[in-house]
Amino acid sequence: MSFFTDLAHQYIDGEWRPGKGPWDIIDFNPFNGEKLASIPVATAEEVDQAYRAAERAQQAWADTNPYARRTVLEKALKIVEEREPEIAEAIVAELGGTHLKAGFELHLAKEFLREAIQLALRPAGQILPSPTEGKENRVYRVPVGVVGVISPFNFPFLLSLKSVAPALALGNAVVLKPHQNTPICGGTLLAKVFEDAGLPAGLLNVVVTDIAEIGDTLLEHPVPQVISFTGSDKVGRHVATVCAANLKRVVLELGGNSALIVLDDADVDYAVDAAVFSRYVHQGQVCMAANRILIDRAIEAEFTEKFVAKVASLTVGDPADPATQIGPLINSSQAESISRLVDETVESGATALLHGRADGNLVSPSVLTGLPADSPVLQQEIFGPVALLVPFDGEDEAVRIANDTPYGLSGAVHTGNIERGVRVGQRIHTGMIHINDGTVHDEPIVPFGGEKSSGLGRLNGESMVEAFTTQKWISVQHGRSQFPF
Repeated sequence: MSFFTDLAHQYIDGEWRPGKGPWDIIDFNPFNGEKLASIPVATAEEVDQAYRAAERAQQAWADTNPYARRTVLEKALKIVEEREPEIAEAIVAELGGTHLKAGFELHLAKEFLREAIQLALRPAGQILPSPTEGKENRVYRVPVGVVGVISPFNFPFLLSLKSVAPALALGNAVVLKPHQNTPICGGTLLAKVFEDAGLPAGLLNVVVTDIAEIGDTLLEHPVPQVISFTGSDKVGRHVATVCAANLKRVVLELGGNSALIVLDDADVDYAVDAAVFSRYVHQGQVCMAANRILIDRAIEAEFTEKFVAKVASLTVGDPADPATQIGPLINSSQAESISRLVDETVESGATALLHGRADGNLVSPSVLTGLPADSPVLQQEIFGPVALLVPFDGEDEAVRIANDTPYGLSGAVHTGNIERGVRVGQRIHTGMIHINDGTVHDEPIVPFGGEKSSGLGRLNGESMVEAFTTQKWISVQHGRSQFPF
């Protein structure tokens, strides 16, 4: 596909060029195995070149009138709107997203670009009083300088853009490393959008590479002051450790093991709809997905029957077909891992109400119940189309089960009494929870992030200003200070 081959390059200091590494990253369509592109991998030397280019370009960009920076982002939004059908097709081809998923991702991407446009004008300074006579304290909000962004494969366009656009709007330069499975949608596609929007060379650099080639160069390099990482908690811990050793700030958006709680007074039909979407959207490859669906025993039988029937009706197949609701997992390793997990969980005592099977990278949905309380699967993130149904007796047990996980990203509570739902939600140790809704939500101005092993820091809205700027104190002595010697 010419779309992919045209973008199959490194983008460093405003130049499109092949990587200098000795091997290629191959970009495959996860549904049919079609080779989309081959990209020579970037070396540690090229990562250095990208960071140095960003460093050279950043100060002039920071000094640029924020209204002018805003104009570049406005043009970027217009380009995304104009090319939306083409970008949607790329999402379907490169990551196996369904048409529904592609539309969902692009809708959010445009909303986040609109918010980034406003962020350019958001930073505000302060003048603070001083106990010293004649002194004026000015506190400025200034860009951190250069930001390193590492993005995942599941929502690559959105989750790259989510850090890249605000960082640029606030006067920073960026080096972006997309996931190896989605180098175009998560990387060079953004570079093309911003290049065409008139972003000066060097401010956004994209390096398509792998830790096997560059090690921790992306994290240890002296130029970036902030690393924004979205991915697994295992890798996130490594990122945090390396950055701490190098005194860098991090924003970590990591995995989840969200619980969707259905209380005894819930609208069962509505809760079923919310739970099916929350678990199976994008084949379950969503950090906010409802891994565990907790149901009050009073309505367990009714909910389970309706839930299984709805899941069984989902269409599994080619993501390019608009009727498809469940497309492929991102690669064969992930498909094999999910199939093995289901088999092992059933062998250890769980009951499969639906037992999904793999056909290539397509994995049909599974619904498991009767899990032993100590089942390892209850503690982990499942990045695939597998739902765990867990009954409970009363609110206290629901809260205990929901909190019995090392993660704390999202969640939901379904109830006929909104304030009851809020009270339960306040007891769940999670960064986000939704009453009478699904677990998969993201909005441009609401703080997004998790607790425990689900991450550090927040993104969106004012949190972007906190993440990608720093404070600088300049005092002015209008009189004469008295010194003791």
